Amino acid sequence: MGGMTTTDEARQALERQRTVEITTTGRRSGRPRRIETWRYRAAGRYWLTGSPGSRDWYANLLAHPGFTLHLQDRDVEVRGRAVTDPQERAHVFGEIVPGLGWGGSLESWIAGSPLVEIELD
Repeated sequence: MGGMTTTDEARQALERQRTVEITTTGRRSGRPRRIETWRYRAAGRYWLTGSPGSRDWYANLLAHPGFTLHLQDRDVEVRGRAVTDPQERAHVFGEIVPGLGWGGSLESWIAGSPLVEIELD
């Protein structure tokens, strides 16, 4: 197998690790951009989001959906699926936001936060 990461291994690593780093491709520069962010779990899947506001990483993923997820012991090539459907956003944020204990109202997240599903396969 030599360093290949299975989807199951990536899921297990994601389950253990809430803080992750991602490398996106700059939408204008085309250069790699690495940042630290949190992953969230909802509806049995994994998500990237943040408090309401615009994000460079989100704009980069809209332009270039493929990105690298840096986990503690492995780097995984994944895709980001931007979620714009209001019902899906309400469902996912309905699971994420109440558990945070900070960050404003559910409505403000649904209206103004980036939401990207991490697609492992």
